[in-house]
Amino acid sequence: MPTSVLLVEDDPATRDQLRDAVAMNPGLTVTGAVGTVSEGRELLRQGGIAVLLTDLGLPDGSGVELVREAARGGDVLPLVITVFGDERHVVDAIRAGAMGYLLKDHPPEELGAAILDLLDGGAPISPGIARYLLSHMRNEAAVVPSDDVPALSDRECEVLRFIVKGFTYAEIASMIDISTHTVSTHIRKIYRKLSVHSRGEAVYEAWKMGLVEADD
Repeated sequence: MPTSVLLVEDDPATRDQLRDAVAMNPGLTVTGAVGTVSEGRELLRQGGIAVLLTDLGLPDGSGVELVREAARGGDVLPLVITVFGDERHVVDAIRAGAMGYLLKDHPPEELGAAILDLLDGGAPISPGIARYLLSHMRNEAAVVPSDDVPALSDRECEVLRFIVKGFTYAEIASMIDISTHTVSTHIRKIYRKLSVHSRGEAVYEAWKMGLVEADD
């Protein structure tokens, strides 16, 4: 069965282009293509969606609302695709639970691969956004009192460093010689201890709390 993708984009021409780009991959299918937050929210609530692919600037609100709702449920992977690459939009989306952030100049023929990477545990991010996030995190990382830093095990710290570097679950499993199921278990524990729901949030909190170094 192809993986179901919900597409939320208000411009009809762009929506058609994105739908065609996703459909180029036989492993994916767009089961809903709508143009508003309210329509997207309704389809999310109906269930059966694996990936949310959403713009941020929508006529009745922000796609961040949909990202937050998808991340809260835990069954849908939120991926942003937008023209907005500024600090406020990027950080708001990551904090809300976005697990990837693509700009609309992302090559359409690579969109399906980005979604499959997301499903495999990756965090697809446009190069310019990745550079910005690293710079932002280095500049904004706060010194947190030791009593407030979550107590991660040595293995969890090791897995967290690989998460920050963008490795997939399968790659992490291969590098430290454990199963992908065990990697998933470690990541769930890390998310719970950091009080986050996605890779993007985990990376942000890890930098902020000083759990990883700038050169990690």
